[in-house]
Amino acid sequence: MRKKIHPIFVALFFLLFTGLILVTRGLGQEQTEQATSATSDSSSTSEPSYHASSVHITNALEMKPIIDVSGWQRPSDIDYDTLSSHISGAIIRVQSGSHTKKDNNASDESGLDKHYKTHIKEFQERGIPVAVYAYVTGNSIESMKKEAKSFYEASSKYKPTYYWLDVEEKTMDDMNAGVEAFRQELADLGAKNIGIYVGTYFMAEHNISVDKFTALWIPTYGTNSGYYNAAPATDLDYDLHQYTSVGSLSGFAHHLDLNLITTLKEPNEVYQKLFTSPE
Repeated sequence: MRKKIHPIFVALFFLLFTGLILVTRGLGQEQTEQATSATSDSSSTSEPSYHASSVHITNALEMKPIIDVSGWQRPSDIDYDTLSSHISGAIIRVQSGSHTKKDNNASDESGLDKHYKTHIKEFQERGIPVAVYAYVTGNSIESMKKEAKSFYEASSKYKPTYYWLDVEEKTMDDMNAGVEAFRQELADLGAKNIGIYVGTYFMAEHNISVDKFTALWIPTYGTNSGYYNAAPATDLDYDLHQYTSVGSLSGFAHHLDLNLITTLKEPNEVYQKLFTSPE
């Protein structure tokens, strides 16, 4: 006759069996969470799906435009996903000048743009190559150097593809010397790619030399209809053409400055020059 198993042993067996199942399930869940976390971390640090080196421009007139934006284009008004799908690059204003008179909607009292960090972050996260620019307002050699230092310190951490000087106002008697002081200070601080945005008439009127800059960006609007009209009528060896201030692109309901690389050079070489980050 078979011996009867004592009930306490049955209870202990089921308790041990249940505990083993719970422990195994907990370990499995932890491993799954770790795998998910690793995948998430990997995707967050991976290269953007779109960047300059993955793009080949065969025709400047058929490329998506390059935009330049500042604090006047508020992030709350921008659908970054949509806008990013319609552009080839973005040039972000970081500084409006050390002589900004007062805090306003676009800049703080120190002259730094209020929304440059957001613009840079949002475009770079979507794989859009980003350059930066400073509106130059120095009224002496020393203040030009000070602006350059502030500009570089605010921008360099984002590894922009280019540093641009936006020169539109006469703020000192010898503008050529002032602009050169700004450029040289940027170079001394470590900026490798330094370009200048300047109108041809302003350049001639104030004898501004562009020889030491590695890229030239000029504004000529033609009829300023929002569309490209024609290449600038100049003999200057320029790289980038701002062709309208009233452009329109999906993702932003207001006007935008639109730019194209020059039509007079091999288009992909110029694009890679302006929008591939230096080593």
